[in-house]
Amino acid sequence: MAVKAEYLWVDGTQPTAKLRSKTKILADGAEPPIWGFDGSSTNQAPGDKSDCVLRPVFTCPDPIRGGNNIIVLCEVELIDGTPHPTNTRAACVASAEKYAGQEPIFGIEQEYTFFKDGRPLGFPVGGGYPAPQGGYYCGVGADEVFGREIVEEHMDACLAAGLNLSGINAEVMPGQWEFQIGPVAAPQVADELWVARWLLYRIAEDHGVSATLDPKPVKGDWNGAGAHTNFSTKAMRESYDAIITAAESLGKRRQEHVDGYGAGIDQRLTGLHETAPWTEYSYGVSDRGASVRIPWQVEKDGKGYIEDRRPNANVDPYVVTRLLIDTCCEALAQA
Repeated sequence: MAVKAEYLWVDGTQPTAKLRSKTKILADGAEPPIWGFDGSSTNQAPGDKSDCVLRPVFTCPDPIRGGNNIIVLCEVELIDGTPHPTNTRAACVASAEKYAGQEPIFGIEQEYTFFKDGRPLGFPVGGGYPAPQGGYYCGVGADEVFGREIVEEHMDACLAAGLNLSGINAEVMPGQWEFQIGPVAAPQVADELWVARWLLYRIAEDHGVSATLDPKPVKGDWNGAGAHTNFSTKAMRESYDAIITAAESLGKRRQEHVDGYGAGIDQRLTGLHETAPWTEYSYGVSDRGASVRIPWQVEKDGKGYIEDRRPNANVDPYVVTRLLIDTCCEALAQA
């Protein structure tokens, strides 16, 4: 019996990488092997040295094709077996292994926006704007919620694939939604987020709709789209002092994090629409206008996690998880 294996990988498009995929037919029960592709067509190789290698790293059931068919997420390698320069997963794995004793885990809140015919779902056909944002967040009704049928289908697909999906909700702007992956350790949380993104794009495709991770999909007085990243270590889950150490450590490497948190971050982190300015760093309890929020129950319980509110919707999850591990775990190791 044949199995369709959909190989996924992250390409070399700049400033924001894209997902690519192609199908390999395998014998039922066969381990997905390494495979090749034309890197000159994905911004990952010149035409005269175009071969790149796909090495499987994460496999799950394919909820779209069903049956025994699978999705195979891959790292991109050079033909000598070393990580390709566009392969950000390899560095994430190294950081996760280095600080594995601190048991870092993540929850990533992926916001996105549906577009059809050049406008967000819910925006008037022919131009113009809908009613101001406010009632759309976690709303209900055909006048406030747009694209729910795609969202429900995507949620079911993520669960059928065995991903650690923890929730969904409608967001502040019409046609804008969010799903959450976690709590999961790195690199798995990033692996699952990339697969969940691919499933979102693929399912929306069947509905004639595109899903974008643009951090500011509509200019003006509308919320941007982020990927708020919740983070904790064993020490943070046991001590409020560790929470403060982690929050303060992020301020000492502000620019490094901002540089790695997604293209166009200056368009979204303006100090308005529940953001802190990208040029500044702040943290506070229950403060959605801070760079990093400490949830109120964390202060009350004296332990828990922090939410880094700066990452863009288009952030590379391998990069954001690596940066949080490197910065916070290093500080906690020295505390």
